[in-house]
Amino acid sequence: MTEIDYYEILQVSKNCDGAELKKSYRKLAMKYHPDRNPDNKEAEEKFKLVNEAYQVLSDEDKRSIYDRYGKAGLEGRGMGGFGNGANMDDIMDIFNSMFGGGFGGFGNSSRTQNSSKYPLDFEVKYTLEFHEAVFGCEKEIEISYKSACEACNGTGAKDGKLSTCQTCGGHGQVVMKQGFMTFAQTCPTCHGEGKIAQDKCTSCSGKGYETKKDKVTIKVPAGIDNGNRLRVKGHGNIAKNGQRGDLYVTFMVKDDENFIRNGNDIYIEVPIFFTQAILGERVTIPSLSGELELELKKGTADKEQFVFPNEGVADVHSGRKGRLIAQVHIIFPTSLSDEQKRMLEELQNSFGIESKPHKTIFENCFERVKDWFK
Repeated sequence: MTEIDYYEILQVSKNCDGAELKKSYRKLAMKYHPDRNPDNKEAEEKFKLVNEAYQVLSDEDKRSIYDRYGKAGLEGRGMGGFGNGANMDDIMDIFNSMFGGGFGGFGNSSRTQNSSKYPLDFEVKYTLEFHEAVFGCEKEIEISYKSACEACNGTGAKDGKLSTCQTCGGHGQVVMKQGFMTFAQTCPTCHGEGKIAQDKCTSCSGKGYETKKDKVTIKVPAGIDNGNRLRVKGHGNIAKNGQRGDLYVTFMVKDDENFIRNGNDIYIEVPIFFTQAILGERVTIPSLSGELELELKKGTADKEQFVFPNEGVADVHSGRKGRLIAQVHIIFPTSLSDEQKRMLEELQNSFGIESKPHKTIFENCFERVKDWFK
């Protein structure tokens, strides 16, 4: 049986250099990728072969063996398992191109940007009183942050002595092949560092950092709401090179006894007696700025709303204020004296038929229902 030639699969000559090989692989991998060819078995098989060929030809040792002995010479030499060397970086580069960087959440960039064993930015939650969030305030908060261990220079190793990780060969990543797919993953042994500690630092127990406490004064702007986040620059964790991240404070706001907040609008329930609703009256209600006069018209309905523009919360970005919305809640007496009953009955009778609107509304309905049963 004739064996498929890896050079033919990648459409390159046997004397091609690494740049030409990588360029061709990039083009073919993107062309035959399963995401671009759903339910296409032929493209799936070609993608598998392209990856297999590139894993061999991009590795100088494997390529040399392949050129001399063919595919049979590679048996038992780790084909389809873990990979290292330049071909791993190339494969990751291709995946980054196709998936927008950091395929599967992994990649070289994060290790390059920060070699610490912890993220430089961190978040804390802080609870504010209702009025503190509405009007803004200044708060001193306590934080716990991480700083690189001085004894081991943030390595987690005794005396800072590290050795090259044997699993990934110092690259911080390994390449695994599952079926027709090739995945680059963070090395499980060194966790992407490329080096490991032979002995743990006794000062930090191998963590590579110490936890320190501090107090930070923050200015909370007016209008902060539940879930809003404030960035405090330069108060995050500290890397071993002295670089410091940022602190992010996420706010929770307590409820108020009378005011209910919805965005920049404030709602307040105004209880009024039923006679006030009937006769109409001017009542004084509380607001964020002090007091307001609410003019109840005659015959005010239960749950009727009265809107006061620019009496709400200032927007945390624009400063524009929302509305205060007063919603009426009519209160009826739960018990009556004999005298009160008599007076109400006299009042009701004084309205005549108007006091019994159901009779007028249902009069024709009763007649129609009777006709249904004739």
